[in-house]
Amino acid sequence: MNLARLLAARAEANNPVRAGIIGAGKFGSMFLAQARLTTGLHILGIADLDVARAAENCQHVGWSHEQISAASLDAAMQSGATHIGDDAMALISHPGLEVLIDATGDPRIGIRHCLAAIANGKHIIMVNVEADVVAGPLLARKAEQAGVVYSLAWGDQPALIAEHVDWARACGFKVICAGKGTRYHPDYHQLTPDTVSDVLTQYLEIDPGSINLKMFNSFLDGTKSGIEMTAVCNATGLTPQADGLSFPAATRFELADVCNPGAILSREGTTEVVSSLYRDGTDVPNHLAMGTFVVIEGETDYARQCFREYNMLPDASGQYAALYRPTHMIGLELGISVASAALRNEATGAPNGFRSDVVATAKRNLKKGEMLDGEGGFMVWGKQVPADKSLAMGGLPLGLAGGVPLTRDITEGELLTWTDAVIDENDPAVIIRREMEAAFGRVNAAE
Repeated sequence: MNLARLLAARAEANNPVRAGIIGAGKFGSMFLAQARLTTGLHILGIADLDVARAAENCQHVGWSHEQISAASLDAAMQSGATHIGDDAMALISHPGLEVLIDATGDPRIGIRHCLAAIANGKHIIMVNVEADVVAGPLLARKAEQAGVVYSLAWGDQPALIAEHVDWARACGFKVICAGKGTRYHPDYHQLTPDTVSDVLTQYLEIDPGSINLKMFNSFLDGTKSGIEMTAVCNATGLTPQADGLSFPAATRFELADVCNPGAILSREGTTEVVSSLYRDGTDVPNHLAMGTFVVIEGETDYARQCFREYNMLPDASGQYAALYRPTHMIGLELGISVASAALRNEATGAPNGFRSDVVATAKRNLKKGEMLDGEGGFMVWGKQVPADKSLAMGGLPLGLAGGVPLTRDITEGELLTWTDAVIDENDPAVIIRREMEAAFGRVNAAE
């Protein structure tokens, strides 16, 4: 690793990497907390619809008033301070910007920002994994054609898992499974923003009034796991299991025993998410709720011997072993992606195919005419589905399942299709999704 040395060289040359971020919420604030301390990195601008809140968040994580006092992006270039404004497109198009970070969490907005960044010759760090799973393979291809980097966000679990997979393959190991931990129970699929705080306060010391409950609900109702494992599949060549994720309970020391084809997996070369709860609701000891992992196969007797000798967390048979990372630091680690894109022209994970999708799934019985409320809401959760299955059934992408009315009654647990909602075919996000399906899979065009 030599990113710190390369950043230091840019600082010494008085030419720091200049980045901008759209969205100064929790993830953005975590990144900004470390960005101001990173030699060779200059945050040129922050774009947020609530400028006052963005400034408050900056000061909360340690920024001085002087550091965020630049009256314009041009002034920020001259002084080395940072400009906070509400014009994302002005930030994207500024000639001094090298790397754009989209941390909005809105797939439609993220796609728009990404396309604008590519058109303006900027590298794009897609914290917005919701946008990535709607159209990431096509966005990454467009970025490559334009000579810029499209990257998953280091610190978020998909990029870390992609690194695990790359490590394993570069060492000559067959990847059996890769994934993460979470807190999961089957009942959580029915959680809503009104009920999720009852679960959150069981294991987090957090004031429900201080957080976005709709966002946190997506972490628990199964949606975020489906989104993140889809991003992993599309970036690594792993493919989903036939029925998606099963969320088995496992300690960090049982990963190789649980996540192998002789146990719960329907196939090798796939993704899974392990739960920190047993199905009876009791806690799994030594769980991996915030971590990531990869399970590999020892294809020779000697490799399996080494698994045992060096306590490489093998399964009972000794055929498989696991490597895990106990936690992820979210935005605090995002600078790795920024530096990698700017200094190495290299992504920290990027989609290169359409292998997995996230399909809107009914949380309850839904009625014709009801308006879908999208990720983390009261009506649908996102289920990981193999891309070919999603295309064959015409599955409605979760990222486009907000603000559209239903055309028929839907039964609880049913996967929604494009025809189940009134879709605006002129919506730019719908257009780019259709283009992605045509480029990477069987065309699912509207009649």
